[in-house]
Amino acid sequence: MTSASSLRAAWIMLLVLISGFALSQAFRTAAGVMAPPLQQAFGLTPQQLGLFAGAFHFAFGALQLFMGMGIDVYGPRRTVLAVFPLTIVGGLVTASATSYAGLIAGQVLTGIGCAPAFLACTVFIARRFPAGQYASVNGAALGIGSVGLLLTGTPLAWVITSWGWRAGFVCLAVCAALAWLAILLLVREEAPAPAAQRPGVLAALRGYGELFRLPQTLGIIGLALFTYASFLSLRGLWLGPLLIDRYGYTLVQTGNVLLAVSVLGMVGPPLFGRLDPGDAKRRRWITGYTIACAVIFALMAAPIPAAAEVVLSLAIGLVSGYMVMQYADVRAAYPAHMTGRAMAVFTMAMFLGVALMQWLTGVAASVATVLGVETYTAVFGAIAGFLALGIALFRFLPQPGARAAARGEPSQSAP
Repeated sequence: MTSASSLRAAWIMLLVLISGFALSQAFRTAAGVMAPPLQQAFGLTPQQLGLFAGAFHFAFGALQLFMGMGIDVYGPRRTVLAVFPLTIVGGLVTASATSYAGLIAGQVLTGIGCAPAFLACTVFIARRFPAGQYASVNGAALGIGSVGLLLTGTPLAWVITSWGWRAGFVCLAVCAALAWLAILLLVREEAPAPAAQRPGVLAALRGYGELFRLPQTLGIIGLALFTYASFLSLRGLWLGPLLIDRYGYTLVQTGNVLLAVSVLGMVGPPLFGRLDPGDAKRRRWITGYTIACAVIFALMAAPIPAAAEVVLSLAIGLVSGYMVMQYADVRAAYPAHMTGRAMAVFTMAMFLGVALMQWLTGVAASVATVLGVETYTAVFGAIAGFLALGIALFRFLPQPGARAAARGEPSQSAP
């Protein structure tokens, strides 16, 4: 097989794997348009709504280390095929829920099922594409996978308006089943390592311990907890209720805005993947764009006109694409033999951060109600504060190569 044909085959299989990631994106952002009907059906408080949205991400993030181990041993395809059916089950459990506990159970099952979806794509890219193309291909994968965000805009709002919120979860479960079937039929990979050559659980966990002993890890995790979480808390939870409660938008009008934010969310990652300035300047770019996002959220906290709120939401949708640079930063910050584990830890931090932020913003909304503060002023002000905290951790904790530099050794992240 020629190099060109190998690359073409790799792209086809990557696109099929991305279908699973796209459904993961759809499930993780469904709460943004599901929130009003669920609040009406179950009488949910803002704190309960935040926990509902966060349950997916707690389950998703908590399993990243184990999914990374599974992918290393069995490969992306086998791991996704084994775990992703829980996504279908979770969607159906949520659709049939008659209590708040049933909603949470469905979200947890869905989060577990989706846990390997994006990590499988990143490992597949690292194994099948040239190293110099990693940032651009990974950015393209993030952009294409954001098609899942489109599903939870106008289309899902239309389904809910026509047939109810339960039908929305059933539709997502059916799409997940089709994605699983496509991966089964179209993705191929090498045979797994013989059992005698597979690392044991304790050996794999010791490998993660080695990662956490490196000084740069805490700063990378500190920022990872808050960046993607800020975008998902907006797109996947609070933007819909904001437009409906503060400005009186209908569900379909809200879906249209969510759709527009999602389209820009598709454009941003491949754009910033191509704009990536390289190892020498990347961290300054990441810092600057995170500060810009914090400022935008601070502006959204104020009771500004609806048109300005929509424009700022669209700006977050586009600018958040810079977060793809964090993947390239992780890859550059560790030696090659630690890349897989570093990606798993980074992804775990990112999605546990989503769960944490969605829960804490729900708490902020509930406390704001007691104190007489406008709900969304508290929510978006909290997000801006979390981003500021992330930047402080990223910039002031040890940088990649700090220990080596102190010893006069070459940096691990040197290009």
